[in-house]
Amino acid sequence: MNNRREFLKQSTGLLGLSALNFAAPAKPLLSFSTLGCPSWNFSQVLRHAAENKYSGIEIRGIKGDLDLPLNPLFSSSNIASTKREAAETNIKIVNLSSSANLHFLDLSKRQKNLNEAKKFIDLAHQLECPFIRVFPNDLPKDQEENATVDAIINSLRELGDYAKTSGVKVLLESHGKVIKSDMLLHIMQSANHANVGLVWDFFNMWSITKESPEQMYTSLKKYIFHTHIKDAILTEKGETYTLLGEGNSPVREALHELKAGGYQGYYSFEWEKLWHPEIQEPEIAIPHFAKNFTKLWM
Repeated sequence: MNNRREFLKQSTGLLGLSALNFAAPAKPLLSFSTLGCPSWNFSQVLRHAAENKYSGIEIRGIKGDLDLPLNPLFSSSNIASTKREAAETNIKIVNLSSSANLHFLDLSKRQKNLNEAKKFIDLAHQLECPFIRVFPNDLPKDQEENATVDAIINSLRELGDYAKTSGVKVLLESHGKVIKSDMLLHIMQSANHANVGLVWDFFNMWSITKESPEQMYTSLKKYIFHTHIKDAILTEKGETYTLLGEGNSPVREALHELKAGGYQGYYSFEWEKLWHPEIQEPEIAIPHFAKNFTKLWM
């Protein structure tokens, strides 16, 4: 980008696409989360992305360090070279995944998490990255549910206001206990902010609610600007993550809903290797996703 004005103009156009009824691109945009490759450094992440024909990456830590705003890669002395390295490999940084939780009623905890999210917004602006992710995340039993939901809504509004001039959109992931379509729709409609949207993780929702992808997508389509895609074998004992297409989740149906709905954003592979070290190595899982995605998407 030549200047901030050009970036904001292009970002505004991109961020508005999901809410419009465009045809899906002929070739899907693929990214992967660095959650899936916790032992790789930034150069390795970019190299594997380019070699496997990904268009972007979603940064959820580098070598296990989740506090991105304090990572040396993004310090004032290094951020220009970090951006240059990504540009040279033609890989876009499409999302920064924070750990900020918005469900707290305790004022000190709420402020701590808002401050973290704001640091991610600042970093995303510097990186010309269009999105940051935040969590809802819980519905604590010692808090009245409506009060918790209101706290999430108010926090999203505050973060949306903070992001207004940054070219960054704050995306709430369907995650934790906030995974029902009607609740997420209420949160989005109530927040009603141009700089706020959703990361749709259909598996997080379906694995608990058993809502169909059609039900979820029909309700939430207007607000979906990024996705997390994963597959698993789900039993009464829980889930076992699998390579794409090898589980029993409705991943094909979810992808078809996105394509039919004209989704223009990234399909981001979320391989939870950092949390589940027993699953396949990223050298296997990340190429497999790229090679097999189109078979399910078509």
